[in-house]
Amino acid sequence: MGLFPQTFIDDLRLQANIVQVIQEYVSLKKAGRTYKGLCPFHSEKSPSFNVDPEKGFFHCFGCHVGGDVFKFLELHEKVDFPEAVRLLAHKFGLSLPEQSEGSGDDATRRDAGLREALLKAHEMAAAYFREQLASPAGARARQQLAERQVPAATIEQLGLGFAPQSRDGLKSRLLGQGFSQGLLIQSGLLVQRDGGPSTGSGPARAESRAGEVVDRFRNRLMVPICRDTGSVIAFGGRAMDADQVPKYLNSPETPIYSKSRTLYGLHLSKSAIRKLGYAVLVEGYFDFAQVFQTDAAPAVASCGTALTPQQAQLLGRFTKKIVLSFDPDAAGQGAAARSCELLVAEGFDVNVVMLDKGEDPDTFIRRKGPAQYRERLKSSQPYLEYLLDQAALGLDLGHDENRRQFLGKMLTVAARIPEAAARDQFADRIAHKARITEDVVRAEIRKAAVNRRTAVTARELPAGGQLKPAERGLIWGLFHKTQEAQAALADLEPGDLEQLAGREVFELARSLHGQPADVLPSELLRRLSTMSAQLVTGVAGEHTAPVSGPGDLTECARILKRLRCERERAAIQREIDRLQGLGLTQHGDEINLLVNQKRTLAQRIEELKN
Repeated sequence: MGLFPQTFIDDLRLQANIVQVIQEYVSLKKAGRTYKGLCPFHSEKSPSFNVDPEKGFFHCFGCHVGGDVFKFLELHEKVDFPEAVRLLAHKFGLSLPEQSEGSGDDATRRDAGLREALLKAHEMAAAYFREQLASPAGARARQQLAERQVPAATIEQLGLGFAPQSRDGLKSRLLGQGFSQGLLIQSGLLVQRDGGPSTGSGPARAESRAGEVVDRFRNRLMVPICRDTGSVIAFGGRAMDADQVPKYLNSPETPIYSKSRTLYGLHLSKSAIRKLGYAVLVEGYFDFAQVFQTDAAPAVASCGTALTPQQAQLLGRFTKKIVLSFDPDAAGQGAAARSCELLVAEGFDVNVVMLDKGEDPDTFIRRKGPAQYRERLKSSQPYLEYLLDQAALGLDLGHDENRRQFLGKMLTVAARIPEAAARDQFADRIAHKARITEDVVRAEIRKAAVNRRTAVTARELPAGGQLKPAERGLIWGLFHKTQEAQAALADLEPGDLEQLAGREVFELARSLHGQPADVLPSELLRRLSTMSAQLVTGVAGEHTAPVSGPGDLTECARILKRLRCERERAAIQREIDRLQGLGLTQHGDEINLLVNQKRTLAQRIEELKN
């Protein structure tokens, strides 16, 4: 695997409590010797996500995702294996070992080194912007924050800063810290101009010399954007002057920052979201700041764009209930409407809070206070109910044509609801509103849902159904009767594994024969492909053995040997049939030889049955 010594990975795996790690992301409840919760990788209302602390793996029986503690972090944090090791070591306070020469893949090492350098550059940049805000140059920015009623405590918590007018202030600081200019351009903190007017410096714009490398952010109030672990990965810069364009200038996509996978403020509010069971989705940085500092509600910001599926999945780690604050003029339109539709499709309970015309959470709380904002949240309307009311506005549902128009609008929304029971409940509300029989509406929605599903690309699932009972028995044994399973596999030959759905699993397990029994299950999961790991954890997560009885695993191995003999006998019979079709006189000797081989295999099959 490279990069880290195997002994360090083994020690880390033994020290890392998989339940403790996953509970940071998923609410788990004990169920016998395992733990259960709602899967963080797909939408569900009944828990099918299982964690086995004794064997050190997780598996979802709904979407079939599975693996060990490293795989969980890889999937959840969208990182590679070395980065998952770093995250886990940090969580459990272990120092990373020195990287040895020639260990691991060069490309992997370079990628990990680049990510670390980019994170460090952003950390230094955030410190620089904070320093500038506190300096005389930041007086206007401090005044603007005061006018927005953002106190010093909130400024510190959010890490707000100021980018001065200077074209190379940050550039000089970071170059002096040892960062290369190329890396800083890649980070998005610097930009290489191609000439023409500058977009970052405000009214006193100067022509940039072609090829000149300058600070991206100048004369801007700086807002650091963090991943949910708290590391700074990007910035948003708000214009200081009315005629400065653009009003908001954001970091570009980089190896550490993907806008579609990031929610502003989540690192500060995730604990409150879990505790209170819901999140308020707002649009802007200062909407979040006002809601956060007044403790009005647990909030995150989408920063003015429609929510993405990745952001919805990120939110789903912490809650399945979302409240959106809408400007009445924009309600049901644009990014807000698309966000609602996505959240409904992902299985969230979505409510809509209507503020006064022209108000957003920032201005509303400043004008009326957090208590009134909380009252508005309490009276928020379920989004689907809101849609029903909006779709019916201006329509006389006493006329057939208007009813058909209303039903047509609602069908596409209803078809996106993933849970059949919730779809039927919405159908009943539509029927009541439109004065149509419930059975008719339910039937139309089911047809629309089926048509929608056929257009969606199905997930590739592990071929668990192709596993023979003996294969399932041996896979289960590798986790629950490891030594017996190792001994049974050692008795098999490579030919016994051909054409088996579990071939990759068994071949890898045989290659790990020297591993201690307590290490083999987790080492097996680490080395398997994602699809095979999902298949394995699905079988290992079963509470009872697929086969049982004295010598059960030895019997499983005997069955696989017998199946090989049956495959070979069938192949010989096909060859006999082919030769007989060509003529007995020409191929008589060959056919006699094959008949003898077939007879020998038949005897062997009988022996293996006894």
